[in-house]
Amino acid sequence: MGAAPRDAIPAADRLKITEVFLSLQGEADTVGWPTVFVRLTGCPLRCTYCDTEYAFYGGQWRSVDELVGEVRGHGVRHVCVTGGEPLAQPNVHRLLAALCDAGLAVSLETSGALDAGAVDARVVRVLDVKTPASGESSRNLPSNLEGLRATDLVKFVICDRADYDWARAFVAERDLAARAQVLFSPGHGQVTPRELAEWILADRLGVRFQLQLHKILWGEEPGR
Repeated sequence: MGAAPRDAIPAADRLKITEVFLSLQGEADTVGWPTVFVRLTGCPLRCTYCDTEYAFYGGQWRSVDELVGEVRGHGVRHVCVTGGEPLAQPNVHRLLAALCDAGLAVSLETSGALDAGAVDARVVRVLDVKTPASGESSRNLPSNLEGLRATDLVKFVICDRADYDWARAFVAERDLAARAQVLFSPGHGQVTPRELAEWILADRLGVRFQLQLHKILWGEEPGR
């Protein structure tokens, strides 16, 4: 599909999109379900472990209605809006609401650095707390954690033992495990899954260990 001219879509209805694709959800509480991913273009963060740098630039202008139609055309129930950083585009809120109105099970993956308070209450928010090794821990927005919903998930990508110790203290100080599901994921190629699993078990830590299923299946292949 060719890129639509910017002015061909009303400003209140357009989003810049890197890709829309069908895959298996690799993370969070819907892992394994066939899911349509809508990847928005652009991100204000530069995490050291980012695996979607190709979404920082480029993209195509798409309308909300066009995107909802494409998602529904895949014939599956689950849809994940991701990036980049989807909340960097204000019109993402219209897209999220429209996907919910279409009867879809909608999740949002966000860095946690931008205000997620206005996200439709029907959307499952997956907030990524940035650890020191990400290089972006100063960007964590406290209000996102203060406003956690019972359906939210809070994810930590653990890159080394120092990251683990920091994240363990972060969870305890804010009583996060009592307010939302907390996920610890090993940084790909940085901490082995076994190492992280053993740390969690040794501490009897009340968090959920997760692997990125899509990377086990398809490695670093984009759009999978």
